Amino acid sequence: MNSTIEQLKTKFQQALIAAFGTDFAEVDPMLVPASNPKFGDYQSNAALGLSKQLKQAPRAIAEKIIQHLKIEDICLTPEIAGPGFINLTIKPEYLEAQVNSIQTDPRVGISPSKNPQRVVVDFSSPNIAKEMHVGHLRSTIIGDCIARILEFKGEDVLRLNHVGDWGTQFGMLIAYLREVCPEALTTANAVDLGNLVEFYRKAKKRFDEDETFQETAREEVVKLQSGAEDSRRAWQLLCEQSRREFQVIYNLLDVKVTERGESFYNPLLPDVVEDLAKTGLLEEDAGAQCVFLEGFSNKEGQPLPLIVQKSGGGYNYATTDLAALRYRIFQDRAERIIYVTDAGQANHFAQVFQVAKRAGWIPDNVELVHVPFGLVLGEDNKKLKTRSGETVRLKDLLDEAIDRARADLESRLKDENRQESEEFIANVAQVIGISAVKYADLSQNRNSNYVFSFDKMLSLQGNTAPYLLYAYARIRSIGRKGNIDFEQLQKDAKVLLQEDEELVLAKHLLQLSEVLKNIEQDLLPNRLCEYLYELSKKFNKFYEECDVLKAEEPQRSSRLILCDITARTLKLGLSLLGIQVLERM
Repeated sequence: MNSTIEQLKTKFQQALIAAFGTDFAEVDPMLVPASNPKFGDYQSNAALGLSKQLKQAPRAIAEKIIQHLKIEDICLTPEIAGPGFINLTIKPEYLEAQVNSIQTDPRVGISPSKNPQRVVVDFSSPNIAKEMHVGHLRSTIIGDCIARILEFKGEDVLRLNHVGDWGTQFGMLIAYLREVCPEALTTANAVDLGNLVEFYRKAKKRFDEDETFQETAREEVVKLQSGAEDSRRAWQLLCEQSRREFQVIYNLLDVKVTERGESFYNPLLPDVVEDLAKTGLLEEDAGAQCVFLEGFSNKEGQPLPLIVQKSGGGYNYATTDLAALRYRIFQDRAERIIYVTDAGQANHFAQVFQVAKRAGWIPDNVELVHVPFGLVLGEDNKKLKTRSGETVRLKDLLDEAIDRARADLESRLKDENRQESEEFIANVAQVIGISAVKYADLSQNRNSNYVFSFDKMLSLQGNTAPYLLYAYARIRSIGRKGNIDFEQLQKDAKVLLQEDEELVLAKHLLQLSEVLKNIEQDLLPNRLCEYLYELSKKFNKFYEECDVLKAEEPQRSSRLILCDITARTLKLGLSLLGIQVLERM
């Protein structure tokens, strides 16, 4: 089903052609939801935009558009306001028909994409032998949310975890492993290395303090890259233990991702250099093979080089990212490649994308997108760290969220004199805790930094996950209280919109399709959070003003259906954010 605004835009374009000719077929109707209810539901300022081109007064243009605007099946008579705005108000009977058409639709009226794309979403990307920390939080949950929305819309999504599992640091780690646990390099049995982060710190300390160890580490890099069996076994051991620890986090967050680390692309790196040489882009600079970038310069104002092969013959992140990009286009057949990383990597991706385009690797049908995000700040407005000044471990942060949610829940149960099972308490605490962390992040514009506050994100008031979860549970409690069979009700009853609060709620329910369409393009999950928060507020206003279970028929059944559609819309929207609902809280 096309959204209301899509139908109106089509009719506007038809009116523009009828009024001014086919040259105006591609003119943007500039139709948006009205910012104030007194302006109706939608407002177009197309007449103002056409005034200069047509050399006519905007109001005169608006009158001509209205004369050819065939929207009587959707709207009341259009009104011209101010200098030439066209205001539209949706007919109640049209709203009723639209809401009734999605009563039993599990997708609540949202059509899948007509032309699905192959999309790669590159997100999370932790480093082997290092713990996931709060810095990985945003990439992981923003990337997962984007993937969920695109999957729901019917795109063919490949979720990739570009893990840092290759590079010179492994020489250091393997050399240290050879010292402290030599059996790990000779036995096929699994060896538990204990705390990998502590292992990494000790290895780094040895590397920084001992020149002989540094040379040994460099030799290990050569052995690993040449395929020495014991070095590769040590490398695999480090990778496998890291993966197990990463998976604990992914399970907690309910995130699914396919690992394809830097090592996967290692055999492809020489081809990158060879292909760039053939295109004539490569230049030697101080022994390194580089591509000099357009629009990027150093402090002296000279063109900045992107190094793709070091003077010693080694490669770097840029080479790997170029190889990954080529593979995703030519092997994965991706038509849209989305990279979810912190804003600090914006220049790096702009440079990689430029080189790939100049090399002729990017077909016209392929879109490259960097999705940047800001920092997670503490309540002192500085980068979030522990009291000792260390980066916050993501596992610790999630555990604390669950613990705090449990304490809040137990306090509430005590106040309400409710007895619940341990299973109920544990499940509700985990859902609320994890959801609160996710929603607090996703509800912010990803381009901005945001302040991390457990107190705010766990509040039952305001734009928080607990508020939305409570709204959903409250709606479901209405059905339980009235012992309602919603499946039977959907067969027997229709929605009737008579009160203002019913109309407002119905209009908002029908806007989800347009919200998701916008997110597909701008990849801003906070738009969905704003929609769901407004939906919850509009439902609460409706519930306060309109009796449901005590209403007379047919209003009772109509309002119960509105409740059910609202609950299903909330559940769907929250699932796209990666948030599980609770039937009871």
